[in-house]
Amino acid sequence: MEILFLGVGEACDSSQPNTSLLLKTGPEQTAGRILLDCGFSVPQQYFALDPDPEELEILWISHFHGDHFFGTPLLLLWFWEMGRQKPLHILGPPGLKTIIEQAIELAYPNLLPRLGFSLLFLEIEPEKQERLADTVWQAAYNEHSLPCLSLRLELHGKAIFYSGDGRPTPMTQALADGCDIIIHEAYGFEDTTPGHGSIGSCLDFAENAGVTQIALVHMQRNIRQHYKTAIKDLAGKYAEIEILLPEKGSKIVL
Repeated sequence: MEILFLGVGEACDSSQPNTSLLLKTGPEQTAGRILLDCGFSVPQQYFALDPDPEELEILWISHFHGDHFFGTPLLLLWFWEMGRQKPLHILGPPGLKTIIEQAIELAYPNLLPRLGFSLLFLEIEPEKQERLADTVWQAAYNEHSLPCLSLRLELHGKAIFYSGDGRPTPMTQALADGCDIIIHEAYGFEDTTPGHGSIGSCLDFAENAGVTQIALVHMQRNIRQHYKTAIKDLAGKYAEIEILLPEKGSKIVL
């Protein structure tokens, strides 16, 4: 399985697109079949891969801040222009169907009835397990200014933890235990921004989960630019953990 980072930035980052992950689970895929979050600047990154319009099967939305879901109407517009016919599964928190449909109608009035393919919504309840084809989905709320679901996604014998936005909680800690990789929002260097994670707390989170690989994303743009050396200096304290600082276009193979 290949994880492609379409973006790793926060909402106002001018150098990195919004944080979004594309999972490629088969060699025949040109882009990938599962997309995790779709903010303002994500669709163009996806289009640049020149994907088959039928290839994407599942879209996950962690929460309803614009840099995590406002790209959805444009993504669907492109599918419509490209003549997609295959249904698209959209998974996320309670309220998902209503909010996504409102966003589509606001961005492109009357697009929904003309799409030509079905949107299959599945609202994920925390701590319940959902199965979709060969994937297993579990979620738990982290600490954020809006309800935000962290995700444990299992497929092909691998388990990925993706935080969305927010600080870890006991529920997300349990969700991350034993995963092959944690991909976590680390907005600040220290816990100074309410509702957002920090680099230190994320590394403690990974250590407590027994995970040996963590990718830090959604860092505040100045932290990303000026704290790379300080982050690398933490490697000695967390010797059992590989600390990754992906950028747009980075890939991880599990």
